[in-house]
Amino acid sequence: MMNFDWQSTNNSIVFTKLMVVKRTYFMEVILRQFELKLKHTFTIARDSYDAQPTLIVELKDDQFSGFGEATSKAYYGISIQNMIDDIRAIEFMIASLDNLLPEDFWMELYPYFKKNMFALCALDMAYTDLYTRKKGMKLYDYWNLNIAHNPLTNYTIGIASIPEMVARLKEMPWPIYKIKLGTKDDLKIVRELRKHTDAIFRVDANCGWSVDETIANAKELKELDVEFIEQPLKADDWEGHKRVFSKSVLPIIADESCQVEQDVLKCHDHFHGINVKLVKCGGLTSAKRMLEKAKKLKMKTMVGCMTESTIGISAIAHLLPLLDYVDMDGALLLTNDIANGVTIDNGVIKYSNDNGIGVTLR
Repeated sequence: MMNFDWQSTNNSIVFTKLMVVKRTYFMEVILRQFELKLKHTFTIARDSYDAQPTLIVELKDDQFSGFGEATSKAYYGISIQNMIDDIRAIEFMIASLDNLLPEDFWMELYPYFKKNMFALCALDMAYTDLYTRKKGMKLYDYWNLNIAHNPLTNYTIGIASIPEMVARLKEMPWPIYKIKLGTKDDLKIVRELRKHTDAIFRVDANCGWSVDETIANAKELKELDVEFIEQPLKADDWEGHKRVFSKSVLPIIADESCQVEQDVLKCHDHFHGINVKLVKCGGLTSAKRMLEKAKKLKMKTMVGCMTESTIGISAIAHLLPLLDYVDMDGALLLTNDIANGVTIDNGVIKYSNDNGIGVTLR
């Protein structure tokens, strides 16, 4: 028989197993909830927020712990509570899967989490971290990836008044910026920001533009040395994506249109590249498969973040050798990061000395 002890603190919610009889499982599943507070209100074309709820999963055996993370996102119908509920529903089964390869662990859990890939992401990340820690390896070494030529991460400037956006750019001098757009003043924003830096610009409209608007904007944005446009149209506008793909003078990168593995092939010949989010696709295991598939299709590859703490950001770092571009600035936007792991200086990512994904919870 097994009981559950529910503990609550100001910062976290923890579910732990209290053993009443002889131990019959191998991993402890610990869930913690945090509220990540942002330095500035973060606004995109469809949303605005000052804090980001996140769920941290710890999978623990007698010697090691592995950590994973997934933030909530109303746009995708995901809350912290439904992640907790879905994990607890099969917690005993999850705890018994400690002798599998990470790829097999993912496959075992996928049937239970088809409708909650965010929860699967946190579990997959935690298990992959635990597995590689037990192997005494960093994750990129386990994957046999060469980190010598990793791309730099951009820093994101959220939508605000033009003076505020200029101030945030000056507050964080950086070699690459991603500029959130989707307003009536988009071109004016980029023109003004360009006056203050020679850095690389990328723009993300978060589904906020039309086909004709995208094609026209691309011409002027190219003159302003913008590198690419991310997700200009609504996610399911495949006819529109095809028209933009054929006529845009700038590369178009899919985000909302490329959520899971099946979407990679759909995006081929509709986008020039894909931006993979770990939470949307179910974690590191599936993200790696998506990136490898995109590279075979000669598409550009990118991974983005969802304002995660350093746990989620450190996981992204191990995919860098597979990427052309990366947006992993989430922890830099926070006032209360909850973990130690990778560090970022002027766009350059430095790994921690720890094995696995290389994180410790503060």
